[in-house]
Amino acid sequence: MSWTDREKDVYEEILSWREGLTPIHGNDLSYIFAKWLERSFSALPEELKKELFSKIDTSLFHMHSTLQGFQLTQDERERMMKTARAFDDTIQQLEDFQQLSIDQLNYLSLQQTGKHRLYSFVQGGIAGTGGTVAFLTDLIAMLLLNIRAIQMIATSYGRDIHTPYEMTLALKVFHAATLPKRFQRKAWDDLIQTADSKKMDYFFTENDELINEKWLEGPGLQLIKTFAIRSFQDKKISNIPVISVSIGAVSNYQLTRKITEFAEHFYQYRFLMDKKDD
Repeated sequence: MSWTDREKDVYEEILSWREGLTPIHGNDLSYIFAKWLERSFSALPEELKKELFSKIDTSLFHMHSTLQGFQLTQDERERMMKTARAFDDTIQQLEDFQQLSIDQLNYLSLQQTGKHRLYSFVQGGIAGTGGTVAFLTDLIAMLLLNIRAIQMIATSYGRDIHTPYEMTLALKVFHAATLPKRFQRKAWDDLIQTADSKKMDYFFTENDELINEKWLEGPGLQLIKTFAIRSFQDKKISNIPVISVSIGAVSNYQLTRKITEFAEHFYQYRFLMDKKDD
């Protein structure tokens, strides 16, 4: 099946966005941190590193599975189904979303990205208040929030994240989207190759490992953000730590914006490739 003019435009937008994923060293702070992290991990025994990465992988899979079971997630899926039926009353199941236009699917997805960016902004502001609980839970909250954002974007494009393949692929999207920018172009190309070659499988039969030293740079920079929040905690206006709240809110928002943008382009690409193959 050939693409419409609009779909051709979206494809060109995706290609242009990919070109923007040019490998860069980043600013001095992130580059220094990356080098320090690399040296630190190089000193660890290989078996210890494998065990650590395996435990984080397992934790991410558990987070993903837990989020799928939440009633809130099921309710959101039902709301998507109702919106999709407003576009096309023949839609009966999630897979039928493929009948919609790419702009209609993008509308469903934007509803989710907007919500999750707002949640992230609010979470960052709460973390910026400097409370002990907020300080300790910010990283976990951001992991859960952004994994759920990708789940909802995948669902918006008619992907059933309850299947082993789609669940694993969504986590690989999360991994790629949270890598430092200088690694994202290769991660994108690897994802596209995986999706193109194994898109009809029920089980994910390729390498399902997620975590490595490169990925840990992202959470590490989140901790640096937390220290920045702490350093401005006493700078208050009307008893509110405005600077630290702003740092937390903006940095969390920017992170979720980057992740949801990556996921949006990926699932748009898969939709276009599936339509092209029909």
